[in-house]
Amino acid sequence: MTRRTGTPAPLPALLCALLLAVTGCTDGGGDAPDAPTQTQGEGADSSGGGPGVGQDLGIPDIVAAVQPSVVTIFTEEGLGSGVIYTGDGLILTNEHVVRGNEEVEVAFADGQRVSGTVDATDPVTDLALVQADRSDLPAATFREELPRIGELAVVIGSPLGFANTATSGIVSGLHREIPGSAATSQSLVDLIQTDAAISPGNSGGAVVNGQGEIMGISEAYIPPSQGAVALGFAIPAAVATEVAEELREDGTADHAFMGVVPGPITPQIAQQLNLEDATGAVVLSVPQGGPADDAGIRPGDIITRIGDEEIATAEDLLSTLRQYDPGDTVPVEVQRGSETQTVDVTLADRPPGS
Repeated sequence: MTRRTGTPAPLPALLCALLLAVTGCTDGGGDAPDAPTQTQGEGADSSGGGPGVGQDLGIPDIVAAVQPSVVTIFTEEGLGSGVIYTGDGLILTNEHVVRGNEEVEVAFADGQRVSGTVDATDPVTDLALVQADRSDLPAATFREELPRIGELAVVIGSPLGFANTATSGIVSGLHREIPGSAATSQSLVDLIQTDAAISPGNSGGAVVNGQGEIMGISEAYIPPSQGAVALGFAIPAAVATEVAEELREDGTADHAFMGVVPGPITPQIAQQLNLEDATGAVVLSVPQGGPADDAGIRPGDIITRIGDEEIATAEDLLSTLRQYDPGDTVPVEVQRGSETQTVDVTLADRPPGS
């Protein structure tokens, strides 16, 4: 079954197999950059996670440099991992690690445990900020460029509660989506895939490159019970830092909202709509007064393209919307019966809770 690293509730179809990486949780290809871009939050320790970061390192040196910047987060439901974002105690983790909690406990690599407050969350990207009651911490360094497939990947976190655990592998793929995930989650798209072992408890922890820089935040894995061998997924660092900065600013992150509930084109839907091609995202519902409603999109329409991007699945639709900002007007290709038309949709701010 696919899970977030934790013990989530079952999800439908393949998503049932996707485990989000939290122990005890109850919720259910880029080119090589010429030079790294490194970011740290304001107030971060200037060491950026320890000596040697930014240079080519061996795995033991990578672990030694980054391990002090990775924490374990304890909630009433279980535990997950987190990454020190700023030196004054701000921790970046997954939203599903802290979901339903206002207060948590944070354990550091040196053995100290302190209280923490959930500062802000963003369910759309499954990211959250926790303010720990501690300062003078070694903030991690984030690399915003995507890695290349085949690059070294070291995962650091607390799988099954084993704190300060490191596993290693390579970057196996980029821009990955979890098929079927759109039915229950908006976060499982545009992910980094790795064969470094990710297990329950790793969620919110670090996926590190060969220079000791955070290139992703551990998100989910597909377990062997589904026939998978080393299939793990991480949120790219660029997404994580962008959302973290928005959350720091005002407690919310902005996301473009089209105003449709997309779904997969099942054989039953294809037969009902007399579709010869099952490619695209079927519109299951259209909230009244939303951008899609204003543009004339209706339930039963098939969205096949947004801007220059072809839409083959509901997950493609969610991933493509990540490229736009509220207020952008985008051409959307819609198939209705035997006719295809293109309508302009002016995207809005995502309403709370949607």
